[in-house]
Amino acid sequence: MLDELNILSSLYSNIKYTLLYFFKIFNDSIHGHIEVHPLLVKIIDTLEFQRLRNIKQLGAGYWVYPGASHNRFEHSIGVAYLAGRLIKSLQEKQPELKITDGDKLCVQIAGLCHDLGHGPFSHLFDIMFIPEIRGSVEMFQHMLETNELREDMKVYGLNPDEDLLFITELIQGVNTSDTPWTARGRTEEKSFLYEIVANKRNGIDVDKWDYFARDCHHLGLSNSFDHQRLLKFARVCEVEVGEEKVRRPFICFRDKCDIIK
Repeated sequence: MLDELNILSSLYSNIKYTLLYFFKIFNDSIHGHIEVHPLLVKIIDTLEFQRLRNIKQLGAGYWVYPGASHNRFEHSIGVAYLAGRLIKSLQEKQPELKITDGDKLCVQIAGLCHDLGHGPFSHLFDIMFIPEIRGSVEMFQHMLETNELREDMKVYGLNPDEDLLFITELIQGVNTSDTPWTARGRTEEKSFLYEIVANKRNGIDVDKWDYFARDCHHLGLSNSFDHQRLLKFARVCEVEVGEEKVRRPFICFRDKCDIIK
């Protein structure tokens, strides 16, 4: 009997270990089949994240556009996916940037959790009650504690003390043009990472890429914006900022000079 229990215990441990590294495939209405990292799956399975299924992306808009019944749940998964794609593209094109898998995972977590604080009727709730950004950070911290996700982060190679600060800053947004550099989650050499989820410099970020495509799709409107092109042409370049002319790496896109000439 004891031997059988030991065998069952061993099998359970092996299964549990295997599930820790199990990627899930989601069939998204906009991006098709997308692969989701197991740590993101752990976050998605929490009650705090699942509540986003009941928060309409466009608030009361579906009363006028019946097809616009999509929610913050699917949008958040889409943002995490696009964040991962943009970082992977930069990793492949510019290995000298030394973007780590930990950097990528942190940015994807921020993309996944950037709307956690949304309440009923989305932005109407922000105005009347709790600002969405503050609510998202507080809900993220609550989710970490109630689901003991710090230990899961360690399993996947993250440093909770350092990386949680980074993720929080990503959700809040940091203006990468500010001098001197004030963010503490990552050094100035990786300032471009702060422009992926919530870009406070020029507003071009994957949050907007997803909701442009998703909202137009569900509203039945045409969408001429092509985020695939931006993914192809995105590069990190050093640009001078501030009166001191400090050179700092920003995410840049190819200008269509021939159109404005």
